[in-house]
Amino acid sequence: MDPGIVDKVSRFPTGPGVYLFRDGAGEALYVGKAADLRTRVRSYLKPGGDGRYQLRFLANEARDIEFIATGTEQEALLLENTVIKKHKPRYNIKLKDDKAFLLLRLDRSELWPWFRFVRRRSDDGAMYFGPFASAKSARRTLRLLHKIVPLRDCTDSVLRNRTRPCIKHQIGRCPAPCADLVTKQEYDVLLDEAVRILRGEIGPLVQGLKKRMADAAASLEFERAQALKEQMQALQSVAERQAVVARAGDEDAVGIHRRGDEVTIAFLAFRGGALEQCRRQKLTSEAPTDLLLADLLARLYEGDRYVPAVVLVPELPAEPAILRGWLEKKRGGRVELHVPVRGNRKHHLGLAQQNAQLADEALMDADARRRVGAERLARLLDLDEPPERLHCLDVSTMQGTNTVASRVCFVDGQPFKAHYRRFKISKEHAGDDFSAMEEAVRRSVSLCLEREDEELPDLLVVDGGRGQLAAAERAVVELGLQDDLRLCGLAKSRLKGVGDARVESGERIFLPQQETPVPLGLDAQETLLIAALRDEAHRFAITYHRSQRGKITSALDEVVGVGPARRRAVLRHFGSLTALRAASQQELLAMPGLPKTVAEAIYRWLLGAGAETPPAADAAEVSDDSVEPPLK
Repeated sequence: MDPGIVDKVSRFPTGPGVYLFRDGAGEALYVGKAADLRTRVRSYLKPGGDGRYQLRFLANEARDIEFIATGTEQEALLLENTVIKKHKPRYNIKLKDDKAFLLLRLDRSELWPWFRFVRRRSDDGAMYFGPFASAKSARRTLRLLHKIVPLRDCTDSVLRNRTRPCIKHQIGRCPAPCADLVTKQEYDVLLDEAVRILRGEIGPLVQGLKKRMADAAASLEFERAQALKEQMQALQSVAERQAVVARAGDEDAVGIHRRGDEVTIAFLAFRGGALEQCRRQKLTSEAPTDLLLADLLARLYEGDRYVPAVVLVPELPAEPAILRGWLEKKRGGRVELHVPVRGNRKHHLGLAQQNAQLADEALMDADARRRVGAERLARLLDLDEPPERLHCLDVSTMQGTNTVASRVCFVDGQPFKAHYRRFKISKEHAGDDFSAMEEAVRRSVSLCLEREDEELPDLLVVDGGRGQLAAAERAVVELGLQDDLRLCGLAKSRLKGVGDARVESGERIFLPQQETPVPLGLDAQETLLIAALRDEAHRFAITYHRSQRGKITSALDEVVGVGPARRRAVLRHFGSLTALRAASQQELLAMPGLPKTVAEAIYRWLLGAGAETPPAADAAEVSDDSVEPPLK
């Protein structure tokens, strides 16, 4: 997968929304929805994707990804359909019945209005209800609606050519306007009641259905009770109050997120209460928000752009009367510039603000973030230039056994794995963290001097506080590089104090010849950069330490007469491998349950292992780190 996509996905929100993969030409490849955007999209970054055949091509073709955050999973479901219809991504499943969600359309300007199922919303003055996620439930509810509120459902041609009522009038499903059996005023009353039901005002109706269902059950008419229950569930399913189906009409919401002079805009279009579009843009402006909004709205609605009746803004723009007059002239009707404080409109504006903030986090150039982090780190440590090459060393041990060290390298803020190194610490230094760090620094820096393909780092970071930093200084002085190599120690945040007074110390940098550590700001760019370097060194050291633990303890299995069970018994008896190495022949012979021949074989093995001074202890291992990715 493209590295830019991987970097963006790491900053995706964890809430619901819609995501869209694009190719190098900007064409849509795949659109999907998710309850957790970051987790869902990360599944595509794994080898083999999520198993769907067509998604394998995303690894080769995808060059960019964007998202639209929504308030609920239902919003994501409906918005996904809209985005698919608009962009026609090539890798989405194409069904034969490739339709939009159902809408109910009612045109009150007709002589005898009736509810039609449509799949497209038009700016024609009609009333639209929906969209409905379940077409089956919507159709069932319309049938129920006609039971409660009889209305015509025949086409105009049938209505014009009929002279007597059809069977639906006989069963009470139609008032028969075709035969003039209902007046216009009576029909309008029925329409008003139907509209209230579809807007969610169903309390009295539901109570009536519950009573009828209880009566049917009491009369042992269970089939009728079940039918009434299904009708009630269908009615509640469609009339359920959801954020995506609001009671308002058309409205736009403008969200603004500022970071200094960097501004991110999110423009959300709601049609009939349904979120149908999200546009985002990043710009640079030092203008105050009211002036910025005035200029922004003028550009958003220039030309032949549709102007809704309501525009939701975080604050009123400059000269609102002038802007409102211009918008009303374009619309040909009243336009409200509104700063909501409650209800669905506040939710819509909050969604726009959320998308603007998340877009800023996702769209900000990752390289720029790394450059800013390096520049701030240089100012913090009084370096002449921002460090391009960073080394970090970490020591990993367990009670002084199997001590190893790692060195990781970041170039321009990104892992450079070709220069990762691993070291086995010699026995005389294995039990002392400071001595182990001194040896690791000395060997790491020596490699940079000896190998033509390596360079000294602009900054060498050791994982630890003042003790580890002092050990690194001794190694650098020993090599005569104290004037050529900048050092610092990075200490993790710690809890200090007792009880309610306990507070976190925060990440701290220790500098040579400076008593007081330099605190790092929470989530600052320099903190994220140097913490990522330290965490990667720690991960690399732990991985190597675990592999060495397994290799060393299993080496006992080479001794004739020692299997897994006996090996565990020997180590349990002596307490550790270090204690076993220091054991005498008499101590081995005195171990209960250990045959004399096996004890003598173990002692001979210990003499051979102790005599070895493995050359690997004086050389670094080139890493093969293709399995575990660096920590972010």
